[in-house]
Amino acid sequence: MLGLKKIDIYIIRKFLGTYFYSILLLTIIIIIFDISEKIDDFIEKDAPLKAIVFQYYLNFIPYFVNMFSGLFTFIAVVYFTSRMASNTEIVAILNGGVSFWRMLVPYLVSGIFLTVLSFGLMNYIIPFTNRNLRAFEKQYIKNPFQSHQMNMHMQLEPGTYVYVENFNSIGKIGYRFSLEKFDSTGLTLKLKADMITWDSIQSRWKMNNYVLRKIRPQGEKIYQGRETDTVMAFTPSDFMVDIEDAKIMTYNQLNRFIKQEKLRGSTLTGQFNLEKYKRLTFPFANLVLTFIGVALSSRKVRGGIGMHLGMGIAIAFTFILLLQITSVFAIFGNLPAAVALWIPNFIYGIVAIILLRLAPK
Repeated sequence: MLGLKKIDIYIIRKFLGTYFYSILLLTIIIIIFDISEKIDDFIEKDAPLKAIVFQYYLNFIPYFVNMFSGLFTFIAVVYFTSRMASNTEIVAILNGGVSFWRMLVPYLVSGIFLTVLSFGLMNYIIPFTNRNLRAFEKQYIKNPFQSHQMNMHMQLEPGTYVYVENFNSIGKIGYRFSLEKFDSTGLTLKLKADMITWDSIQSRWKMNNYVLRKIRPQGEKIYQGRETDTVMAFTPSDFMVDIEDAKIMTYNQLNRFIKQEKLRGSTLTGQFNLEKYKRLTFPFANLVLTFIGVALSSRKVRGGIGMHLGMGIAIAFTFILLLQITSVFAIFGNLPAAVALWIPNFIYGIVAIILLRLAPK
């Protein structure tokens, strides 16, 4: 099997077996607590048992597994490696002529497997399961997303700009609307309306108290009226952008959405960028934490597994804390999202190298 020896298969089975077993146990516990918290909502809104099981909780599992994948990778490595060290299995392996660096091969294989699994879950599987989760939550748990944003600016295409002073997502109504078009000579068209309302049946906008100015080299024409309807290159969803929307997009869809939002001048572009780079960097935490876990737990200590687990959990949480801190700098500071989210992996990657060099061999 890919040139792996029996001892490699043994370690891989220990690693992945401990990982999936611990994830399974915690998932069951979390589901039980979640049911106790949401049971009133389920009863109040008559959620059918089939929808609760298959639409909600079955789709909840991939999200939960990935959210805690780094932590459980670390705990799994520390737990079974500590047991191997306590049972002097590691000493036997090293005395059998296997070098410490060669012993890391099955850890590397398992870490890569979990990294690829996490990458696939985050970018291609969880967006689909989140759609079912979101549909269930909107129907049986949460109220629909509401937006009452003020002073919204949007660029539809180069030279075409839209402004709405206030937009109500429930009624799909915008107040004090204007649309302006520019070319190399300057302003060529300006449309203003006191109110615009979306007609979902006709897929058109209805305007009230509108004024249309068309500016040409030969002169200006003004049209106005109390009410009219027209097709414009935007829909209510363009005014109702929610950062939660990123969770239902695959990586490719998210990339296209970010390009579109940049063109439109959205203020949420930075947060969507953060989500994009989180999907690229977060899976690699599995690999980094794997090697830190091996380095910490391969030595037999007096405190045993408890000592290793305590140190391991502390390091894992400092990693998560650093990730949150750098994310805040990316959102509210001038730190690029790509740099911010690679910093924890880079720092703890150096820590892993140092610990591996210091580990007993």
